[in-house]
Amino acid sequence: MDVHPTPVPPPGCPAHDSGGGVPLYGPEFAADPQAYYDYLRHFGPTAPVELAPGVAATLVTDYAAALDLLRDPAFRKDARQWRDLRSGKIPEGSPVVPLLAYRPNCMFADGAEHQRLRLAATESMMRIDSRRLAQITEQVSAYLIAQFSARGSADLMADYARQLPLFVFNELFGCPAEIGDRVLFGIASMFDGVNAAESAQLLHSAVGELVALKRERPGDDVTSWLMEHEANLTDEEMVHQLSLLLGAGAEPLRNLIGNTLHRILTHDRGAYQDVRNAVNDTLWKNPPIANFAAHYPADDRMFAGQRVTAGQLMLISFAAANIGMALSESHHAANRASLAWSAGPHACPSQRPATGITVTAVDALLGQLPDIELAVPAGLLTWRPGPFHRALNALPVRFSAVQAMEWPTVPAPAQHAMVRAEHSAEHRRAGGAGKWSQFLAWLRK
Repeated sequence: MDVHPTPVPPPGCPAHDSGGGVPLYGPEFAADPQAYYDYLRHFGPTAPVELAPGVAATLVTDYAAALDLLRDPAFRKDARQWRDLRSGKIPEGSPVVPLLAYRPNCMFADGAEHQRLRLAATESMMRIDSRRLAQITEQVSAYLIAQFSARGSADLMADYARQLPLFVFNELFGCPAEIGDRVLFGIASMFDGVNAAESAQLLHSAVGELVALKRERPGDDVTSWLMEHEANLTDEEMVHQLSLLLGAGAEPLRNLIGNTLHRILTHDRGAYQDVRNAVNDTLWKNPPIANFAAHYPADDRMFAGQRVTAGQLMLISFAAANIGMALSESHHAANRASLAWSAGPHACPSQRPATGITVTAVDALLGQLPDIELAVPAGLLTWRPGPFHRALNALPVRFSAVQAMEWPTVPAPAQHAMVRAEHSAEHRRAGGAGKWSQFLAWLRK
């Protein structure tokens, strides 16, 4: 990627006029983020950015500097140290605060508390059997493909990539139908910015019911394993840990599936006979979470040649750092050194299951619809605005229609669960979708 000889803000960038931080939230950034990263590099390893109107941050764009920050305990994760939020400088109702503000889970903990919460999460996730995970993913894939295979066309984001992770995680975490429907709706709405506070409350309420259920009737699932862990999590800690694992796992995973399918459909198909190569290339060149991993210096200090101050919001640009490293001669698709999963003590605990789910889901789709192709020119595809993720709005495709699987009769117990859900206030807010109820009926017929 060429760097501008005389650095100037990309076309349409408000930094042309403001002289402040480069905005990462508008449609111009979503359309061509690499142009922004090229420009940001002229500041050095770190650059001033704006995550939303009035929300300033320092973005680390250099690979080596990013690793240094992620591994240095002098940079803390506890968002209660965020100076601008404490001082009231952040505009009320800012759309980025729900994902950055403190919650009592391992993402926002440091030291011994982080180790306790993190160990409970990682050891519980490690108990997932890879064969069971593959089987669940294959079942969910078959169910979702059956909904559109007879049409000969689909939007792979709405019809596949966005739904599959939530369905798989609901099964792994042991969600019954009447709880799972609200979990699906709460997570999807929160990440899409639809009434973020209300959606978060809905998610926490549903997860709270799941925790209460598993206290009474534990099962062979991640929720029960987390509850049984020697960390002895309280109910409040259980709710926040599970909300983190479900939400932080589902959003990156749906983007990884979508971005991997995008890479395969827009490049030489022969180069990606092994789907794992497509996944690895995607993690390097189009990671699902582009800019995140908020950290705060514990004190005033020098970092990467720049002065940073205590409580200053600093984020890692996984996308910018990866591209710089990926263009080096040493990079190869099989190289696992991508920062897409972060690094250091807060590296993503779901890397193994997320990779397995993605590979299985993409393999299943290409296997059942072998002649699938984009339904529009690649240049017409658009990306969701926002500073954190890299996600398509839609991925329209066409293929030879195939006979859909027979839709089963919903068993009486599932019918009763669906009726109960339909009469709940939460289900009415979800539009009566009941997708998890329907999937369980299809799966367990």
